[in-house]
Amino acid sequence: MGLLWEEPAATRAGLAAVLGRTRATLLEALGEPLTTPGLATRLGVTPSAVSQHLGALRAAGLVATRRTGRTAVHLRTATGTALTASGSVPPGN
Repeated sequence: MGLLWEEPAATRAGLAAVLGRTRATLLEALGEPLTTPGLATRLGVTPSAVSQHLGALRAAGLVATRRTGRTAVHLRTATGTALTASGSVPPGN
């Protein structure tokens, strides 16, 4: 019973082990709104690779995307922020 109140032992390295290094890094970068080309430049990968990773993160409910005309801006959801803050899955998810 006492273990219910302990902090999770997982670290950001644990998050990278589950999501993959690129997705974990992408999720970390989305603490501020960024476009696909902006993320690609920051991560040093192609925009198409960023798009594929964003699709998986969006499907998992970790990233939200807003379109304004032809521009798509991405940002972490509350769940994505909780994951990056603790390095593990938040309670109830």
